[in-house]
Amino acid sequence: MLHKALIILTAFIVFYSCSKDDESGYVMKPEEGEYLSGGKNGTIVNNSEEAFGFFSRGLTSDQETDFGIGNSFFRQSWITAPATATARDGLGPFFNAISCASCHFKDGRGRAPEYDGELGTGLLLRLSTSQQDVHGAYLPDPVYGGQLQDVAINGVDAEAAYTISYEYITEMYPDGSSAELRKPTYNIQGYNYGDMTSDLHVSPRVANQMIGMGLLEALSESTILAAEDITDADADGISGKANYVFDRTSNTTKLGRFGWKANQPTVRQQVAGAFSGDIGLTSSIFPEETFPSGFDGSTIISGGEPEVPDAVLDRVVLYSSTLAVPARRDYDTDEVLKGKQIFNDIDCAKCHTPKFTTNNSYYIEANRNQEIRPYTDLLLHDMGEGLADHAPDFLADGNEWRTQPLWGIGLISVVNGHTYLLHDGRARNIEEAILWHGGEAENAKNEFKSLSKEERDQLIAFVQSL
Repeated sequence: MLHKALIILTAFIVFYSCSKDDESGYVMKPEEGEYLSGGKNGTIVNNSEEAFGFFSRGLTSDQETDFGIGNSFFRQSWITAPATATARDGLGPFFNAISCASCHFKDGRGRAPEYDGELGTGLLLRLSTSQQDVHGAYLPDPVYGGQLQDVAINGVDAEAAYTISYEYITEMYPDGSSAELRKPTYNIQGYNYGDMTSDLHVSPRVANQMIGMGLLEALSESTILAAEDITDADADGISGKANYVFDRTSNTTKLGRFGWKANQPTVRQQVAGAFSGDIGLTSSIFPEETFPSGFDGSTIISGGEPEVPDAVLDRVVLYSSTLAVPARRDYDTDEVLKGKQIFNDIDCAKCHTPKFTTNNSYYIEANRNQEIRPYTDLLLHDMGEGLADHAPDFLADGNEWRTQPLWGIGLISVVNGHTYLLHDGRARNIEEAILWHGGEAENAKNEFKSLSKEERDQLIAFVQSL
C-alpha cells in the first residue's frame, strides 16, 4: 500500500509541475533544456536574419577553419569555364542556380517564384518515369534527365521553362470560420531539345533550411527504425516507413534521411547531388555532366575533372553538417506551453517526434551524444491525395513524404522574408500547412479544425516557437 501511495504521490507531483489549469492553480513548466533544439553543442541563441548561419560549439580549430572555407564556396557564385578563378569555374552548361545560397539564401528556405522568369528562388522540378534501375531508383526522363534545368550558360538554350498557376480552395472550420488554401499547377513549356516522355512524373521541390543536418545524420539507424510501423501494428492510423536508397560512395543500399522523400543517405551525397543537379558541377560522387540527350557537349569547356574537387566538397559537407539550430523563443510562455500540450493531444508528435539523442560515434565529435529536438521521425508517411505528386522515389510512393523537421520554422520569416511551407511552398503559413495534411495525418488535421480559435492559435504559437 505504501508503494502504491508513493506512485500516486509521484504522479501527482509530475502532473503538478507539468500542467496548468487556471481553476486548480497547477503550473505548467517547460522541460529542462527544452530551448536547446540542437543540443548543448548544436544550439545557437540568435534570432536575427543570420540565425541559420552559425557553427556548432565544440568544433576543433581546423574544423572552424574548414567551416569558413565551406561557407565561402556555399555562398559565392560559380562561373563558366575557362576563367581566371579556376577554383570556382565550371558552371552548367545547364543549371537552376549559380550558387548554393541562391536557393538556400542565408542557409534558409527557398520559395516558389513570385512571378514568371524570377530565378534563384529555390524551387525546382524533379523528373522521373515509372521504370526503375538496378538500385531501385526511378529512371529520369530520357531527354532531360532527373531535373528540369531552366537556365543555361551564354550561347546555349535552356532545357525548357515552366509557369505556375494557383487554384484557390476554401477550407471551412466547424465553428463557421474559414481559411483559403492554394493548389499549384505546373506547366512546362518551350522544350528546346525534344518532347519529354509520356510516362513522366513531375515533382516540385523547395530548398529547405540547412540547419541541423549533421545532427540528423548522427542519429543511429536503430533509433530511427524504432518508430517504423509499416503495417500499423498498433492500429493508430500512422504507419511510418523507412526509405532505403542507393549510396554512391559505398555502392550499397542505405537508410535514406535527407530530401523531401528521404532519397539521400548522407549529407555528402545530398551536397554533391545539389552541385550536380542545381549548378551543373561534377564531383567524384556525380562525375557525369548533365546534358539533354542530343545536345553536343563536346564544345563545352570543363572547369576541371571533377569541377568540385574532394577538398572543396569535404569543406562544404563539413559546413552543411555543423550549422547550428537556433534556440527556442517564448518556449516558457503560457500560450506556447498550452499549444505544446494540444500538439501532443491531437497526435502531431506521433510523426513530428520531439526528441532524440545522437550517437556516440559520429565522425564529427561535436555532434555526438546531443539531446536534440528536431520534431521529425525521418520516416515516410502517406500525406493524402491533396499533397501527392504521384512520383515514387525508391521505396517512397507518390503519396508519401518524409516528416519535415520543424526546428527553425519560426525564424524562416526573419531569415528569408516569407512563411511559405510544404514541399512546393503552397502553404503560405503554418495554418495552411496543417490544413493540407491528409492520409495518415487526416485525423490530426480534423482534430485541429475542431479546436476553438484560441486553441488553434495556441498550437500555432507553439510551432512558431520551434
